Amino acid sequence: MTTTTKIPDRLYFRIGDVAELIGVKPYVLRYWESEFPMIAPEKSPSGQRVYRRTDVETVMLIKQLLYTERYSIEGARKRISELRKHGELKQAKKAAGGTAAVVAVPFSAPASLGDRLPEFKAALNEMRNFLSSHSIETLFGA
Repeated sequence: MTTTTKIPDRLYFRIGDVAELIGVKPYVLRYWESEFPMIAPEKSPSGQRVYRRTDVETVMLIKQLLYTERYSIEGARKRISELRKHGELKQAKKAAGGTAAVVAVPFSAPASLGDRLPEFKAALNEMRNFLSSHSIETLFGA
């Protein structure tokens, strides 16, 4: 049974997002990072793992190799190396569902926030005018 996982149209994903998306626990992803050097999420300033879309696609391929095709960790590493060597890695990621449909999630502000935007804009303009009419010495006593 093949299921198509849709990767949301975002640049970056937190480890919990990726774990939920592909159906494994975050500790599994951390383990895979240690076993598969091609998974190298960056760290955010707060120290949280930040996966790029290509990382998510790679993780989906690894899951397919391990869970569906029943490769061992070493076997999956070798298979990915072979795919890369023969220029078939991108195609394999696509087959694993990594580049299936892209879902754009539109953002809409809550109605109450949208109704208050003119109020926020007026307040910001008032602050800007105040700050531009006073020197730093006047404001901070420096």
